Amino acid sequence: MISIIIRTKNEERWIGSCLEMISRQSRQDFEVVLVDNNSTDRTVDKALQYGAKLVTIDQFMPGEAINRGIKASTGDLIVVLSGHCIPVDEHWLQNLVSELDDEEVGGIYGRQEPLAFTPDLDKRDLLISFGLDRREQFKDSFFHNANSAFRRSMWDRFPFDATVTNIEDRIWAHTVQSAGFKIVYEPSASVYHYHGIHQEADPDRCGSIIRIVESIDPPITGTANNRIEPSHLNVVMVVPVREEGLRSLDGKQLYEYSIEHARASKFVKKIVVSTNLDDVARKSTEAGADIVLRRSNGQSRFDVILELMMQASLQALEDQGVIPDVIVMLEPTFPFRDATILDTLISQFAHGGFDTVIPARVEYNSCWMEEDGAFRRMDDGYISREFKTPFYTGLKGLCCVCSPATVRSGKLFGDNVGLYKMDDTLPMFEVRSDSDAQIAQALLQTKNNVASVH
Repeated sequence: MISIIIRTKNEERWIGSCLEMISRQSRQDFEVVLVDNNSTDRTVDKALQYGAKLVTIDQFMPGEAINRGIKASTGDLIVVLSGHCIPVDEHWLQNLVSELDDEEVGGIYGRQEPLAFTPDLDKRDLLISFGLDRREQFKDSFFHNANSAFRRSMWDRFPFDATVTNIEDRIWAHTVQSAGFKIVYEPSASVYHYHGIHQEADPDRCGSIIRIVESIDPPITGTANNRIEPSHLNVVMVVPVREEGLRSLDGKQLYEYSIEHARASKFVKKIVVSTNLDDVARKSTEAGADIVLRRSNGQSRFDVILELMMQASLQALEDQGVIPDVIVMLEPTFPFRDATILDTLISQFAHGGFDTVIPARVEYNSCWMEEDGAFRRMDDGYISREFKTPFYTGLKGLCCVCSPATVRSGKLFGDNVGLYKMDDTLPMFEVRSDSDAQIAQALLQTKNNVASVH
């Protein structure tokens, strides 16, 4: 039996991917013990959905947190994993514990790889510290509890120092080595780790080191292997419906098109419609919505911003036990979007580590901003567009992909926003008026006629 001890504090962004990969391991004889330091986000809720055993601590000391987790566990083999580390593949657990039957081994630690969007300073730390060759260490006490394993009997003899504020792992390894045991570094037991392990240094020098390391090690940036997989995330699509979503187009209401778009996505796990209208609530379920959230009329007034609607929708979902990794908002006024756009934006969000991703229209035309009653030219002037710096107009109603933490704070745009440049103009067409609806009906008829010919 293996006990996996995971220390957490506000790890909502990572814990779902971490536990999902743990659940996919080739070896399944394990339990998960979460040692949580008063998380204020949904870390604990997500972990409990994976069946984790919970231990809570008020004052975090790294060694004491591990000791508390082990005391609550039952396994003969102990694995310590950080809540923001994600196993690379399904063989991680087996590779990490495979040599613990060797009585000369005191502890094993595995490789830590950067994610695609890990900053260069942290990439440098991880690539230099965790190489590709297995090592046996008799004097070198480097040991890292973000991804480590040892026998319970070893911990019985040498519990972790409960008083130190950091490097409890190296202190423990030094003690174990002093007693005649060796530490093993096993690179095949690898996890993705967003953070670095050293203090940051000069950014320019760091970038140079990263480029050298990446030139001689297997490629990191730009490969699919070191990215969070969007298919592993709980993606929840929310369609907020007000009066403007009730226009009929080719026999269907606008919001029904948004439900169709969400159903065609390969990443969306739940489709949610938020409305104050009885007829919409009924027809949404018939059209394929998984959950219908009822808003009051006061929450649905034209002057209530989408950010507050989405915040209330997320709260209602979490109250029902639906804990998303990703929230996607679709306004029902864009009938020509397709699932490809949704999946592209969701992938960009997962791969890029963004707080928000939205599509954007690229603008090369002349632009002005009004200031104090006067207009100030914003673009580069009368030059060819290939030399102009473009402006980007965000289209959040077309598709807005957000982290739950961003939505929970009452915003749709976090600090780190990614833009997806739209080339096709048809998905950007929005229906807000009767004349818009007439144009959309004609466009849809033309589209259907072309499709029937082909």
